[in-house]
Parts: sequence; structure tokens; C-alpha cells
Amino acid sequence: MNIILLGPPGAGKGTQARILEQERGLKQLSTGDMLRAARSSGTEMGNKVAAIMDAGQLVTDEIVIGLIREQLEAGGSGFIFDGFPRTLAQADALGALLDEMGQSLDAVIEMRVDDEALVARITARSTCGNCGEVYNDLTKPIPADGICTACGEKAEFKRRADDNEDSLKTRLMEYYKKTSPLLGYYYAKGQLSTVDGLGEIGDVKAAIAGVLTA
Repeated sequence: MNIILLGPPGAGKGTQARILEQERGLKQLSTGDMLRAARSSGTEMGNKVAAIMDAGQLVTDEIVIGLIREQLEAGGSGFIFDGFPRTLAQADALGALLDEMGQSLDAVIEMRVDDEALVARITARSTCGNCGEVYNDLTKPIPADGICTACGEKAEFKRRADDNEDSLKTRLMEYYKKTSPLLGYYYAKGQLSTVDGLGEIGDVKAAIAGVLTA
């Protein structure tokens, strides 16, 4: 099973991807994670990625597709694409790759949010410095004893430098300009489903499960 999670920054894609990994045995393919892993791998592709990033240049779509190909070739129960595709050209390239490898895209799930509520949620967000578990001043406060409920370790809880109102609005604008056209693209293909991304984690999880079992 191959799934794309779509939604603006802070919609909860990473949280739901981790749940899908744990409960369905799927593997999350995050562009950032793949690039960091490739850079330190010492492979031919990894050396190419390292050279581009060290030069301060953007990694091409062709290279990202190459990294995804490597993951697909390694096999598994399926993949969650998180942060890719971001553009219509990338969506075409991913579709062509899946066709070439005899695989399909089983679901594209939009995690829809209200922008004002999203800004309020994200500016209250912190993460565990050990495992990356997400906390929120409003809905999931940092434990008083400073011990992360996910990894069980005493942790330093961090806020992202760009988790402020001005930066988030800039990131949202970038999403709407470049990525939101994918909603129409996948709707036209009959692959798009939508869930409320601002619900409680368990409610969003249940809604995604309903999409995948429909």
C-alpha cells in the first residue's frame, strides 16, 4: 500500500505517518530524511547529493526520484510519501516511477486545516530533543517532570525557530502556491480523500483508517 499525505506545514502529517508505520508496517519516505541519509551513505548517489548540498544548491527532482526508486526497490509493505510530491511535475514523475515498477498509489489523503487555528497550534508546539515527539502548550503540555512520554527519557524540549506567526504564514503561502494544485490533480484522478487535520490525534487516525479500508 502506497499513500501520499498532503497538507500544510503543521497539519500533523508526521504524527500520522508514524502511526501508520507502527500499525500497518508502512515506511515513511520524508524527502529531508532521505537526503540526510543519502548524504552520509557514501554511495555514488549519496556523494552526488552531498556535493550539491555542500555547494548550497537545490537537489533536483531527478535525484529525489532516484532516492525514492532505491527505497521502492528495497521492498516492504508499502510507503507513505510525506513532503513529496510538492509540485505537479513531481507528481507526474512519481506516477511514472510507480507505473514503471508495477506499483500503484492507493490513497492520497489531504489533512485539511483552518489556517488561523493552525497558526495558534503551531506557535505553541515543542518537540522532544531525543525522539522528536511533538508536544503542545494547549493540547499536550510538556510533562512537569521533563520526561518524554514517548521515549521515557529526560529530555530537552525545543521549539523550531520558524514556529512563529510570521514564518508560518510565509510557509503557508509557499504551500498554497506550489503544493495545493496537487489537490485538484489527484481529485481529477479519483484518488483524493480529505480528513480534518485539526482533530484530536486519535480522531484523525480513525478518519485515515476509514479512508484506507473504504
